[in-house]
Amino acid sequence: MAKGAPAREWPATKASAKGFLICLTVLSLGGAAAWFALTTGLDRLPSKVCDGAVERDVVIRTLPRTRTAEEGSSRRREGKDLKFSCHIYTSADSILSGTAQVEDASAQQWFNHYGASTGSDAVRVSADGIEALAKLDLESGSSSIYVSCLPRGVRAEGANESYAIIAEARVVGDSRASGAALRQAVTDFAYQLTKHAYELAECQARRTLPEELPRYQENS
Repeated sequence: MAKGAPAREWPATKASAKGFLICLTVLSLGGAAAWFALTTGLDRLPSKVCDGAVERDVVIRTLPRTRTAEEGSSRRREGKDLKFSCHIYTSADSILSGTAQVEDASAQQWFNHYGASTGSDAVRVSADGIEALAKLDLESGSSSIYVSCLPRGVRAEGANESYAIIAEARVVGDSRASGAALRQAVTDFAYQLTKHAYELAECQARRTLPEELPRYQENS
């Protein structure tokens, strides 16, 4: 080779470099896909879902990992006709949903209705006049909450029944937890809906509701 002549670039070297770049691209795309798969769609939900009613952490504790998740809520009417609904749908075909609405029912009427529907397989907790009832089911979970509330626009002396916010929540399909952990997560979801509806209903003689209800025991 003549002195000062440019070095010859061999075809094999060019092919190797091209192959290296292709492999690097494939690995990068594979890593991105793996990262996307491991980053659950639930993590990409807002920090508070359903019009700010529910903490995302409660949803993550309840539903299984999923590629995508969609949340939504609706509100119908107000005062004694208020009804607030919330749902989280996932691409894993699991759904967490619930409603909280004003009803004219006493705590005993609530328990007679919801307690009868759950039978003996149920646990109940209470705190400061707030009642929670959860169904014992290792495959799915459901819960109901009761808290007294005389909504705006209803005169106490004209009320035939004891008005209250009553919430129901449930999981359809697979869940992340089971047993007491599942019942706790669904109850927490229902309770956060209850607190949101309590504000929307503008309950009279309002009081500060507890941050959370008593925890279910692991063997309950």
